[in-house]
Amino acid sequence: MAHLKAESEHGAEMSTDVVVVGAGISGLTAAYRLLQTDPTLGVIVLEGKERVGGRTVATQLKSASGQDTWDLGGQWVGSTQRHVMGLLKELGLDVYPQYTHGTKVCQLGGAHAKIGTYSSNIPSLSLLALVDLQLFMWKIDRLCQTVPAANPAACPLAAQLDSMTMETFKQQNLWTQAAKDALDVACKNNFGLECSQVSCLYYLSYAAAAGGFLPLVEASVGSAQEFKVKGGAFQLSSLLAKRIGHSKIILGDAVTHITQTDDGVELRTASHRKLSCQRVIVTCPTHLAAKIHYEPALPADRERLTQNMPMGHLIKFIVTYPTAFWREAGYSGEIVCNGGGGSPLSVTYDATTSRGNAALVGFIAGSQAGHWTVKTLEERREAVIKSLVKFLGEKAAGYLEYAEKDWSREPYSTGCPVNVMVPGMITYYHSALRRPFHRFVFMLPFTCAPLHDYFSQGSKGSKTRSAFVKSYH
Repeated sequence: MAHLKAESEHGAEMSTDVVVVGAGISGLTAAYRLLQTDPTLGVIVLEGKERVGGRTVATQLKSASGQDTWDLGGQWVGSTQRHVMGLLKELGLDVYPQYTHGTKVCQLGGAHAKIGTYSSNIPSLSLLALVDLQLFMWKIDRLCQTVPAANPAACPLAAQLDSMTMETFKQQNLWTQAAKDALDVACKNNFGLECSQVSCLYYLSYAAAAGGFLPLVEASVGSAQEFKVKGGAFQLSSLLAKRIGHSKIILGDAVTHITQTDDGVELRTASHRKLSCQRVIVTCPTHLAAKIHYEPALPADRERLTQNMPMGHLIKFIVTYPTAFWREAGYSGEIVCNGGGGSPLSVTYDATTSRGNAALVGFIAGSQAGHWTVKTLEERREAVIKSLVKFLGEKAAGYLEYAEKDWSREPYSTGCPVNVMVPGMITYYHSALRRPFHRFVFMLPFTCAPLHDYFSQGSKGSKTRSAFVKSYH
């Protein structure tokens, strides 16, 4: 059954129990879990895009076997993400390890820094830079132990840590340029933003949820990049949509107004559709939730949050090859770079599929993304391939196909991977993140512990959903 389309229901009025705003993994999981708790519940999912999936999307590219599928959005999961791993199993999806064997390549320490190789978790740096970076990581991990992932405002040093950016913290605690570059690359690839744009406390809360600094940035056991999904992570959304029922999902029709009354909630969309319901779950990113007109107006602390949580900027690319030549040469495919010599690369990984089709995946992130987004596709492709040749050798020029996704240009995403908090937001406004506002709640991806799940499962989650459902009747 096809999804409902905005144009086919222009001006239509609908009534239901619950409306979920956003058909990304977060919104679809919320709708799916509610219907599991009570199949008789009326649930409608509204999405501004012409597709489900949010920041997950796939593309078909030329490969050694003809064609194969790659993720141009979110793709990795980790074993510490118990609930999303459980959801994958529930939907019949399998995972396989991110390939990490072999030598890694890096260029850190300025535009004229030498290209180095390493096999450990830490980039190949000078002895002084290695000591500098290791001491810094130990300090990060010690601080993480004081930051409750679910409530970072409760950290004893919250006021101090939330008064500064990671840039300030970096300058106070790192001395070598190479170690500073390593942190810059980590921040850009985790958040799509520079250290100067992220609250130090917010960064620590993210690392605390990951289990420390290295699990946040590494592609290793227990890390955020531990596994890939066979066939692509985008399948999460398509399978969730199928289980919810396509007739319950309206695409291409963004919510513009949410009006609450004593009797219920009325939503209006870009196509002038009207929906009435008893409860609303808002799951779109914060900066997009800020564009909705609310009546009555949001509480002041919630409004401040929506105005001060910028979205990161990533350009993700996939380059397919006839063979994984880097593996044959003893390399892992991982490259870490901070723009030395004008390279657009921030980081790359082996992207060979479960079917054995060879590819590399990489990111142009943060300020580098801002610089390269104004270039043409041809200019970016040429620069990426040139950089891959510099790091991995001439065989990198013999690619089959290049594809990219500039998430800043994606409607109803306008960035990737996450919204972040600027200094002061956690200290003063964190309590507003999950607080219900009369008949609706914000259940946004970033409000959950970053490396745990999009929607609560288990006994606690079941009780929460049951109570949530009862409030609709």
